[in-house]
Amino acid sequence: MSGMSMALAMLIANPVILGATPAPISQAAQPGEAPQGDVVQGDADAHLRMTVAVAVHGVGPYRFLIDTGSQRTVVSTTLAGALGLVQGPQVRVVGIAGAHDVATARVESITVGPRAFYDLTVPLLERANMGADGILGTDSLQHQRVLLDFARNTIAIGDMAETGGARGFEIVVRAKQRSGRLILTDALVDGVRTDVIIDTGASGTIGNRALQDALTKKRRQAMLKGSVSSVTGQDLAVDLGVADKLELGGIGVTNVVIAYADAPAFGELKLGRKPAMFLGMRELRAFKRVAIDFTKRKVSFDLVGTP
Repeated sequence: MSGMSMALAMLIANPVILGATPAPISQAAQPGEAPQGDVVQGDADAHLRMTVAVAVHGVGPYRFLIDTGSQRTVVSTTLAGALGLVQGPQVRVVGIAGAHDVATARVESITVGPRAFYDLTVPLLERANMGADGILGTDSLQHQRVLLDFARNTIAIGDMAETGGARGFEIVVRAKQRSGRLILTDALVDGVRTDVIIDTGASGTIGNRALQDALTKKRRQAMLKGSVSSVTGQDLAVDLGVADKLELGGIGVTNVVIAYADAPAFGELKLGRKPAMFLGMRELRAFKRVAIDFTKRKVSFDLVGTP
C-alpha cells in the first residue's frame, strides 16, 4: 500500500494518546533500552513511512518499505532491470485502490542488516508508485517480530529476545491472522467495534464504508473529498473524516483522520461487511515504539513519555 494525500490532516491537531505525557519524537533514548539483535537505521519518507537499506543478491544498498499491510515482498521494475532479473509469470496484486496483473521475478536473497530472506518470488511494480526500490511484506516477516522505534528512528527484526523483549510496553493487544496480516479485533472507533490492520506501508488510515456508515449513524461527520494512490498506480476516491478517538487495549488515540473507501484490500481480507480499517503511520507515530509479532500474533505499544 502507498501513502495518500491527507488534506484534512492539515486542519486538525496531530494524534494524541490520552493519559500519556507528550515528549518530542527526538528525545534521547535511555541506556540499555535498545534491542541487541538485528537493528537497522530507518528513514522516514515523504509520507512518514519507514524505509530501510537492503541488499538484493548481495548488491546495494536499496531503500525498501517495511509494510505490514502488504502480503507480498515486492521489487521495483527498475531494480529488477538493473540486476538482470528474469521476469516470470504474472500474478494479481491487490492494492488499496485496485487489483492489477503484474510480472514476477525470482530473487535469491534480500538482506536487511545481518538477517537475510531467501528464494522469493516477487511481483514487480513501478518505483514511482511505491516510493521505494521495493517492499518487505508479510511473506518475509511471518516468523519475525518487527520493532519500530520512532524515538531512535530504527527498525529491529528478529525474535522476542533479539528485539529487546517485552520490557517497556504498556499495551499488548492480541490479534488474529488472515492472509499474512495481523488483525486486531477489539478496537473501538468512537465506540464502534472495528477490526484494525496495522499498516506500516501507508501514511494515513483507511476505513471501509461499513465503518463510515456505523459512525454516521452515531453522529453526522464533516467530510472532505480526496483520493488515495495504490502501489499498482491506481487512484481511488475517498471521503475524509475525523474520528474523535481510537481505543486500543484501553488507550485512546485522538484526532484520527480516516479516508473512507470501497477499497479492494478489505474484500481480499473478507472485511468488507463489518467496520474495519488499515491503521497508518500517522497514528502509529503517536506511540514511542510499536512491536508487531507475527509469531505470537500480538502487537505491543510503548507510550511516548514513559521511562
